[in-house]
Amino acid sequence: MVNIPEITLGVVAVSRDCFPIQLSRVRRAALVQAYQKKYGPIVEVDTIIENELNVEPALKELRAQGVNALLVYLGNFGPEGPETILAQQFGGPVMFAAAAEETKETVRSDRGDAYCGMLNASYNIGLRGLKNVYLPEYPVGDAPEIADKLNDFCAIARVVLGVRGLKAITFGPRPYDFLACNAPIKPLYDLGVVNVQENSELDLFAAFKAHAEDKRIPEIIRDMESELGAGNKMPGILPRLAQYEATLQDWVEQNLGAARYAFMANKCWPAFQTEFGFVPCYVNSRFASRLMPISCEVDIYGGLSEYMVACATQTPPTILDINNTVPADLYAEAIRGKYAYTLHDTFMGFHCGNTPACHLQKPEMKYQLIMKRALEPDTEPNITRGTLEGDMKPGDITFFRLQGASDATLHSYIAQGEILPVPTGSFGGIGVFAIPEMARFYRHVLVEKRYPHHGAVAFGKAGKVLFEALKMLGVADIDYNHPAGVLYPKENPFA
Repeated sequence: MVNIPEITLGVVAVSRDCFPIQLSRVRRAALVQAYQKKYGPIVEVDTIIENELNVEPALKELRAQGVNALLVYLGNFGPEGPETILAQQFGGPVMFAAAAEETKETVRSDRGDAYCGMLNASYNIGLRGLKNVYLPEYPVGDAPEIADKLNDFCAIARVVLGVRGLKAITFGPRPYDFLACNAPIKPLYDLGVVNVQENSELDLFAAFKAHAEDKRIPEIIRDMESELGAGNKMPGILPRLAQYEATLQDWVEQNLGAARYAFMANKCWPAFQTEFGFVPCYVNSRFASRLMPISCEVDIYGGLSEYMVACATQTPPTILDINNTVPADLYAEAIRGKYAYTLHDTFMGFHCGNTPACHLQKPEMKYQLIMKRALEPDTEPNITRGTLEGDMKPGDITFFRLQGASDATLHSYIAQGEILPVPTGSFGGIGVFAIPEMARFYRHVLVEKRYPHHGAVAFGKAGKVLFEALKMLGVADIDYNHPAGVLYPKENPFA
């Protein structure tokens, strides 16, 4: 199943009746051409909004074409009432943008004054209390500039529509030992999540046993073997993992209900290993590769954060512990003088083995070392097999989390940085991460605001899109890693 929204973008031009309508028509055509040339299809709605009577014909065109994300384009000053009625009745994500004047010849007699019209549009957006409107940082430009802003908007709209068509499916109670993963579910509904289905581990175990003779298991094993390649170090565990994968596939398809998309948050230890007979990490990684993340330890907001990352980037996400410091000797040997980071800007992001293979340098099937110490201390690994391990590939990343706090309020953080090409020498899915001013961010955001240890990871720079999507979803508390000299609210200025 396709688990993130497919955006069909439409553009409706508007024109104030005392300005030439042809100006809006020509500018709309130029914008459509610029967007198609660089980014692909866009629906050009023929109706131009001059008055309220034009709204319904435009909506009919949008519905007929399946448009789910809309640009209201001020080709000239524009009628602020009708254009905001259109945005209100469209219902889905809407971007407003205004055309810049093209040449000095334009301003002689064919001036559009959309720069001015955007001010009146923004006033009416506020007057109607519209929450579905995105305004770019600078919502004015020529056709190529607006085309670039539209590309950003498509990613923002994908996140918003994804969350509002989403079902959270969980298995098992959130672990007692990780109280940080316990969080209220009401904020999920406040965001527009369709439903939350919380299930028992017994439900999952019964479904798993019912799939023991599933005819798809050999095919899934072959696909796992192909993905793992030389990293298929423990082939004997693949039949159990394939049975589990088929179980989860069927559960989602049979329980999606009124939602269009899903993510999962599943119990994964300690009883999981003794009863199911494996570690589920590799299967989790494969679902993340299909943009249907499964968060560890029944971390619902971790899974939601991963899903939002998947929508923002259209790239498989992961969830990691903000785990351990980089040893001073490793920093001195591999980082100091080579990268513009202090020791305290760096840390290791780790999880047992749930990161998709595409993000690991040499992915290998292994066993969970920490669990083996407790469950199989004196034998060869059996029930602790199933992790996908390796150092992560270097490159840009965005650490992100949207959290429902204990008082049922929503808050979030976004921090961009990178994975360094530094061997970790450790186990699990792991990497050396560097985020500018990480020490201050750690103290004054992560610790100060009581964030749990999990963070979703986007493999790329996703901060711009996530920030705007959070605003459209109504999340007001958004933190980021402040640069040097920009203090956090409770940061000691004398420290």
